[in-house]
Amino acid sequence: MKINFKLVPSGGVMDTVTIFIKEDSTFGIRRLKDIEGTAIYAGKKSEVIVMKDLTVNTATNNPRQIYSKIPGLNIWESDGAGIQLGIGGRGLNPTRTSNFNTRQNGYDISADALGYPESYYSPPTESVDRIEIVRGAASLQYGTQFGGFINFKLKKGPSNKTFELLTRQTAGSFGFFNSYNSIGGTIKKINYYAYYQHKQGNGWRPNSEFNVNAAYVALTYKATKKLSITGEYTFMDYLAHQPGGLTDKMFDQDPRQSLRERNWFKVNWNLMAVYADYKITDDLKFNTRFFGLMASRSALGLLIVPNRADPLSARDLWVDEYRNWGNEARLLYTYNFRKNASAFLIGFRYYNGFTDRKQGMGNSRTTGKPSDFHFDNPADLEYSEYSFPSNNTAAFIENIFRFSPKLSITPGVRFENIQTNAKGFYNLINTDFAGNIIYKERINERRSNNRSFLLAGIGLSYDPSHNLEFYANISQNYRSINFNDMRVTNPSLRVDPDLDDEKGFTTDAGIRGTISNVVNYDLGVFMIQYNNRIGSVLKTDTTTFNVYRLRTNVSESRNIGFESFAEINLWRLIKGPDAKAIFSVFSNFSLLDARYINSQEAAFENKKVELVPRVIVKTGITYRLGMFSATCQYSYTGEQYTDATNTEFTSNAVNGLIPAYSIFDFSTQYSYKRFSISGTINNFTNNMYFTRRADGYPGPGIIPSDGRSFFITLGVKL
Repeated sequence: MKINFKLVPSGGVMDTVTIFIKEDSTFGIRRLKDIEGTAIYAGKKSEVIVMKDLTVNTATNNPRQIYSKIPGLNIWESDGAGIQLGIGGRGLNPTRTSNFNTRQNGYDISADALGYPESYYSPPTESVDRIEIVRGAASLQYGTQFGGFINFKLKKGPSNKTFELLTRQTAGSFGFFNSYNSIGGTIKKINYYAYYQHKQGNGWRPNSEFNVNAAYVALTYKATKKLSITGEYTFMDYLAHQPGGLTDKMFDQDPRQSLRERNWFKVNWNLMAVYADYKITDDLKFNTRFFGLMASRSALGLLIVPNRADPLSARDLWVDEYRNWGNEARLLYTYNFRKNASAFLIGFRYYNGFTDRKQGMGNSRTTGKPSDFHFDNPADLEYSEYSFPSNNTAAFIENIFRFSPKLSITPGVRFENIQTNAKGFYNLINTDFAGNIIYKERINERRSNNRSFLLAGIGLSYDPSHNLEFYANISQNYRSINFNDMRVTNPSLRVDPDLDDEKGFTTDAGIRGTISNVVNYDLGVFMIQYNNRIGSVLKTDTTTFNVYRLRTNVSESRNIGFESFAEINLWRLIKGPDAKAIFSVFSNFSLLDARYINSQEAAFENKKVELVPRVIVKTGITYRLGMFSATCQYSYTGEQYTDATNTEFTSNAVNGLIPAYSIFDFSTQYSYKRFSISGTINNFTNNMYFTRRADGYPGPGIIPSDGRSFFITLGVKL
């Protein structure tokens, strides 16, 4: 029997099919794929912090918890509210994360990416979806630095809702209050997301009040299936009272004391960006980003050493204004090489920076607002006034050659042209013991430096299986002197006028992977070769006999180290893939050795590089069942020096040993339908410690870290 069937088209056409894939919960960390968007990460040391899978205190941006699974990071703690982020990797200075190329959604957020790469702004962690980190090999795609690249990827509005509201209210010790509120959604072809944050508190020490306001709005227009255009605006403004630094004796007596009542710090940050993603064909993608910054930061207070009382005279006022803009464009082409998928990336970057810097005496009046950031003599500044224009043009190429499904080699090259300029004046000044000026001579100055060079590198990746990878890379690095290295007026700090740029290379090798979704690990070694390394040495003024810190090209340095991260889900190991709960243990261990080598001065030869703890350990346990989770973490950082001569002690505390310290933190969270509650105890053993000695603001001297503190957060999502 034969039956004939005739199929007739129904005539219905589906406009859109949306597939939602539920991702397995990560350990809170993963790696970047070989290709993400229009960027290549094959063969590079990379990490991605997945915020939704961490149980941490996001209201205070606690970096000990957030970056706990990133090995080799040294963290400075300047305030307990997480206003400023200070992290350095592999023995590099943590000052405002200045040794990383720091970005938000792929564009620069620092004061001046070339001449003053310090980040006074970092996004509220509650707004962050993930944090991408690439180490030294990032220099080929992201420019001149030794530390690598950090990118904060902010959240987007949900694609399956027209409107969603999230509000989180946090209260804590020492008058802490944080209010975070966001909205987001998708209406037809437009995805939107916006937040507003207000944060305030009194601080752990007297004279430590702060008030922060931050806002952000992003709109993405899906013009076609291939083209999307995004516009973003970010605002932050904060005022912080600074309690000043302490000497070692003062810290031992009472680390909570403050001898400065008239030190203030103010920041205003405005970031703008417009970028487009265009999928020209299935194999050809294009991205271009225009970005700009209008910002300022002002510091008002006393820069005299902490063992001198406040003379109640006029205060130093330092005001910077930043006006920067730039564009970065990338074209990624995927193709077959020996029948294996490979990729070619070409990019271009133009950056124009302008910093206006003034330093004089401010708010000498005994009446009026104590945080009045106005110069006493704006037409005749007592110290200095400079403009620092800069330009950077760069072009880069990288290519993944995949010789087999398991083996790939990724060479790359980057061309850089850098122009830095300085124009202005400074005054030669003599003061009496009360800080009053008794002699002043004006010196006009103009400096210009134009240089071009090539950076090259190559990476290798071998994947014997889907869950195992061997990687290695080597890349040249370069770091130009910044504006602080051109001119600074600070009684505790001076700069060598013949300072030169830093050059060198970074190399990595390691093994990483997962085992049955039970174990996640990354083990590696690295070396950073630094030529003309800029460091700090102690000198004595021949006239006043005061000890000061001199920034100069100390010598070559060599940083080598071993970094390891491993986490095991013990409950899944015991119960198998059907385990409903997660009980995991992680360990993050770094062993570092950084030395000055081939030095022309015996005082530096084989001395330890400053701000490099030999051992950094973070370990902890996490329990998660359903909507409940809890994490307990232990952090240990070994002792470290603050200058190239490895000084153990100075009377003014600007230099000396930073002793080893350890901290315990605990966080927990529970969610029920639309509601959530979370709590944190930071430093619950109440250890007294410090992470830095400042030569200027917010010191000078020892900056104590916070003792035990408690926080509780209530959240609602509608």
